[in-house]
Amino acid sequence: MFRSLRRGLCAVVAALLLPLAGVGAQPAGAAEAGAGHWHTSGRQILDAAGQPVRIAGINWFGFETGNHVVHGLWTRDYKSMLDQMKSLGYNTLRLPFSDDILKPGTMPDSINFADGKNADLQGLTSVQVLDRIVAYAGQAGLKIVLDRHRPDAGGQSALWYTASVPESTWIANLKSLATRYKGNTTVIGIDLHNEPHDPACWGCGDTTRDWRLAAQRAGNAVLSANPDLLIMVEGVQSYNGVSGWWGGNLMGVAQYPVQLDVPNRLVYSAHDYATSVAQQPWFGDPSFPDNMPGVWDRYWGYIFKQNIAPVWLGEFGTTLQSTVDQKWLTALASYLRSTSAYGADSFHWTFWSWNPNSGDTGGILKDDWSTVDTVKDGYLANIKAPGFPGSGGGGDPDPDPDPGGGTAACSAVYTVSSDWGGGFNAEVKVTNAGSTPVNSWKVTWTWSGSQQVTSMWNASYTQSGGTVTASSAAHNGAVPVGGSASFGFGGAPGGGGVPRVSCTAA
Repeated sequence: MFRSLRRGLCAVVAALLLPLAGVGAQPAGAAEAGAGHWHTSGRQILDAAGQPVRIAGINWFGFETGNHVVHGLWTRDYKSMLDQMKSLGYNTLRLPFSDDILKPGTMPDSINFADGKNADLQGLTSVQVLDRIVAYAGQAGLKIVLDRHRPDAGGQSALWYTASVPESTWIANLKSLATRYKGNTTVIGIDLHNEPHDPACWGCGDTTRDWRLAAQRAGNAVLSANPDLLIMVEGVQSYNGVSGWWGGNLMGVAQYPVQLDVPNRLVYSAHDYATSVAQQPWFGDPSFPDNMPGVWDRYWGYIFKQNIAPVWLGEFGTTLQSTVDQKWLTALASYLRSTSAYGADSFHWTFWSWNPNSGDTGGILKDDWSTVDTVKDGYLANIKAPGFPGSGGGGDPDPDPDPGGGTAACSAVYTVSSDWGGGFNAEVKVTNAGSTPVNSWKVTWTWSGSQQVTSMWNASYTQSGGTVTASSAAHNGAVPVGGSASFGFGGAPGGGGVPRVSCTAA
């Protein structure tokens, strides 16, 4: 991208805004779309019941930086951030990360724990914080796309690999995340690599530069670990001598489409920006902004219009300070198709960014990390889309999982992830050990000491004395044969060791 690393520490007055009137409304009697795992059909994305859905969301960056965690937690609680996003009518969150967060022991920096803020994040590694964000987002009805933004926190790379982060590490880490969230319907997809650019090519056949071939290798590896994910593939910068935004040139798809082993999982992704990021020839065209639909058609819009595949504008943003940028955003929002007129038969999008500390675009939040830029947010009003069911009603539909009979069984492994004496955090991985899909599960253990659960995510629980029973949430109760689901919790005091656990399945 043509953007520099954004950083900045800002003070805040914590406040949540009321939902926008009408955003997320469903026709009377209509079932909420978005449940279960998603797939594609032509240019649309469909939920598990075959209902079309529209990604209409926001980027929240930070995991890709040296903080190794989303920004703004230095002043606000992460749950209040997610609640505010939901209240504004955003239904999906794109989370950039670097491979650094997957290194063992990587810890987040600049999280405020004062006055009870982010209390359940204390002592967690970066990837464990990601787990918490995923869990709470799922409860709120937000979906998540994980975006491999950088090989490391040092900066963006033109290619998907570097001397210190080879392709093998990139693919292994993508598979690790795919496995981590297997069965979790909050995480709908993975954006394989952010903004490939020159010397990256599309269709040139040079395996060291051909992003299309690399995306196939990585996408198939991800699907081998978790076949339910959507695979988001960005464009490049240049194709046949025509240059554009980093990651925004998908002209090569017409001749060289990405081919994945699992059908109906591919989503193409473009990025597009205004003059606050960089100048482009089309901004100076005498016919601007009327020329812009033709520009977008040429670079990426044709994929949608020819019903080849869904198209997701993964990043677009501006400071809105110039008249040109205001006209650009107005034209782009119109091009992406209003939800009122087209429903989910539209382009998908995640705006850049939620963060105010994006130096050349700013954010939906102002510098206090709380107040909404209502003017900027207002440009997006017509393309926002209905929200999705939260974890209270978002389970996978599976009315007859095993008509031929079979035994539902599960096993559980309890692991202490951190223990600081006064308290501890633990994770439990539940695996389907039977011959038929599991619809729900319960895990039970008994502590020999005085330990008490203080909080739990991705499961509900009861505790009587030292005995704890944790029950699956609606979004992770369904576990396919050989698959797994996880939940975590905090407890106190520490030093309790690992108890014996039992698992029952239905």
